[in-house]
Amino acid sequence: MERKNQTTLEKFILVGLSDDPKVQILLFVIGLLIYVLTVAGNLAIILLIQVDQHLHTPMYFLLNNLSFTEICYITTTMPKMLWDLLSGDKTISFAGCAVQMYSFLTTAATEGVILSVMAYDRYAAICHPLHYTMLMSQPTCRWLLAASWVIGNLNAVVNTTFVFSQNFCGPNKIVHFFCDIPPVLHLSCSDTSLAETGTFIVSGSILITTLTLIVFSYFLIVSAVLKIHSVQARIKTFSTCASHLTVVSIFYSSAIFTYMRPSSSHSMGEDSLISILYTIITPFLNPLIYSFRNKEMKSALLNVLGKKMHCVF
Repeated sequence: MERKNQTTLEKFILVGLSDDPKVQILLFVIGLLIYVLTVAGNLAIILLIQVDQHLHTPMYFLLNNLSFTEICYITTTMPKMLWDLLSGDKTISFAGCAVQMYSFLTTAATEGVILSVMAYDRYAAICHPLHYTMLMSQPTCRWLLAASWVIGNLNAVVNTTFVFSQNFCGPNKIVHFFCDIPPVLHLSCSDTSLAETGTFIVSGSILITTLTLIVFSYFLIVSAVLKIHSVQARIKTFSTCASHLTVVSIFYSSAIFTYMRPSSSHSMGEDSLISILYTIITPFLNPLIYSFRNKEMKSALLNVLGKKMHCVF
């Protein structure tokens, strides 16, 4: 009887952001626009860095890979959400849910590690300019990028295993628009305390470690910048970090708010709204932040557009 009562579910239902058909149509239009602009914006950054020789530096190598990660990141959740809004079919198979969670956790953790590597890059450039080419050589950048993806995959394997090793035999409605850890664990009919602790430790370790590295890097950067006597030079030096700091602030504040709080202190619906910040808004804003707040990117874009206009006329 116990075995019969704990039959594993074959599919889940993603509740999404709204049940109102009119609101769903509006959300689909807005979501599709955001997704297209996000992919196009990040692709534009990748292509711009590839074609402009002046951007073939460690900083832009990392930005290039951050943009690629952002495309993968938003693609793990948005297409399924858009299909749900358009078709009204909000079901997702057990295996599909596991694959989505694995893909999302991989790209999310990878992005966090890349952001910390970018902070180290700024530290090396500002605090050790004479040794910068040695500290951030091509092999070093590639190894750091590879390490980011390895950590992202390990995070996903461990957390997805923790979650889907549970028994799911009761309700199958996920109060979210994608298969995230808290709402899926909420549906388990077995004791999830070990899984919750495990996912908290694994995700928390990556969040805290990468954020600590970022904070420490910027502490050293600020200390170095304050030693510069010229106010103009200080502003110019620190402006190279402004875009990165903006992205870090949005990404980490929303991720910590979602994953680092006790499950009893918040609702699934609340998490669903907060997660929009780091799953959709952050990838959408990144191209805008890095293009409008970065003089070299704007200059490269104008050069490319200038060459195209010259060819036309």
